[in-house]
Amino acid sequence: MVATGPLTNVARYLAEHGPEGIERIVVMGGAIAEGNFTPAAEFNVWCDPEAAAAVFDSGLDVSMMGLDVTHQALLGADVEARLRGTGRIGAFVADLNVHFTRYHRETYGWEGAPIHDAVAVAHLIRPGLVETRHRNVEVELESELCRGRTIVDLWKRTERPPNVHVGVAIDVDAFFDLLVERIRSLG
Repeated sequence: MVATGPLTNVARYLAEHGPEGIERIVVMGGAIAEGNFTPAAEFNVWCDPEAAAAVFDSGLDVSMMGLDVTHQALLGADVEARLRGTGRIGAFVADLNVHFTRYHRETYGWEGAPIHDAVAVAHLIRPGLVETRHRNVEVELESELCRGRTIVDLWKRTERPPNVHVGVAIDVDAFFDLLVERIRSLG
């Protein structure tokens, strides 16, 4: 399962049915070091941090593709040109990216936009594309300032057992090759 939004429905499913029928969950959400909705929290986790905590603690094979890894894959003008060469759908995706790049340039000073959800899907269909580390991830539920923050024990500072495979690096060229290849296949 690939979850690209708040984890409310996934947590409700797990509460009602348990993990049966789910082999693995890849989550686009969270972050090791930063937030994008608050200074501390990424949007998808911030929306329902209790649900994120339930999914991370479900005992399932969970991978977190957070902002730290998705922000490494910025779709810039070079990939836009490649997409335009794939046909009508690729041109549409490239046109959308122009808008998103404008926002990210004004907000972060970047010359490109991250393709967050596609990183989560790519991790599932192309093993090895994203480097992960199996670490403990907790979700802050109490703090007014940090509610929704994913606390990743990247350097194993606690005795808490690992519960999430956390994305830390991505092969950017291979990711964009895969993206262009798949969009080209749509015709």
